Amino acid sequence: MHDRRGTLRVGGAVKRHFRVWRGDSSGGDLQDFDVEVNEGEVVLDIIHRLQATQTPDLACRWNCKAGKCGSCSMEINGMPRLGCMTRMSTFTPDETITITPLRTFPVIRDLVTDVSFNYEKARETPAFAPPAGVAPGQYRMQQVDVERSQEFRKCIECYLCQNTCHVVRDHEENKTAFSGPRFFIRAAELDMHPLDARTDRKQYAQQSQGLGFCNITKCCTEVCPEHIKITDNAIIPMKERVVDRRYDPLVRLGRKIFRRDQLPDPPDNMAPSRSEGVSGVGAGMTYTSARLPEGPPVGPDGRLEIAELAAPLQGGLSPFGEDMTFPLPPERVAYHHPDPDRPAADPPTAGGRH
Repeated sequence: MHDRRGTLRVGGAVKRHFRVWRGDSSGGDLQDFDVEVNEGEVVLDIIHRLQATQTPDLACRWNCKAGKCGSCSMEINGMPRLGCMTRMSTFTPDETITITPLRTFPVIRDLVTDVSFNYEKARETPAFAPPAGVAPGQYRMQQVDVERSQEFRKCIECYLCQNTCHVVRDHEENKTAFSGPRFFIRAAELDMHPLDARTDRKQYAQQSQGLGFCNITKCCTEVCPEHIKITDNAIIPMKERVVDRRYDPLVRLGRKIFRRDQLPDPPDNMAPSRSEGVSGVGAGMTYTSARLPEGPPVGPDGRLEIAELAAPLQGGLSPFGEDMTFPLPPERVAYHHPDPDRPAADPPTAGGRH
């Protein structure tokens, strides 16, 4: 039957129209599907239902289904998104939902793309360089320094920012010289780190990561599922620091007056680091201006000061209300099994999902 809006409704579910790209590296095309959609579902649920009912060979990468692994990156109606975080309720009832793979990276099959470009750039990025004379476990940082870079550590490496960046999206030839926004926030994070012994992060980002290619259109910030302000808090500050050191007239005059070995920064023609991944040690550490590690503030008795806050409820308030008990009774569970042989009018099975 059809409801007043013209949407095909079957039992408690609604039939929606999808177009999904099917193919591999040799080519492919969009295929049309009509799929049942239940209240509260996300796009990844629909892909799973397609695999279970109509096209079992549909390839899709996913893992946590909680918006924390970044695996289910895809383009939904042309917008780079996570399939597990895109609710079906955001689309109008008569809207066709088109699902395609990430456009910037080579297609392996269906919705799965080869994102090895990002791992190659990760290996090229100089790793954290520990300060001399400080062993692991002895690092000490002020809370304000932790908070400065904490935003960048929320990255789940979904590579939506890499996919939407037009520097590589529209120009394949730039991939060799351009690392992309994901690794600009890594460079900014380490540049802000008070214990990182490298002082050439800005120069390396400019010379070897292609920071100058970015024209700060904020495309990467718009698609970030973790709402990291990639452009405002990482790329623009890094560009400003490069300008301060490289193009400021007073600094340029100082470079002419003083010998290079008297300058606080390494020479501009410094060779790129040969660090390998996050386990390597930063290469080329000729100069350092890193702040020496500081111990935490302690009282006269040698103990840290601890402020304890007492609350009537442990944790945050439940979105279900404080009188809700779990597990929910069977009559409160709204789930329609995708089995095509099961009558649509059957009530949901006790216990929820199979």
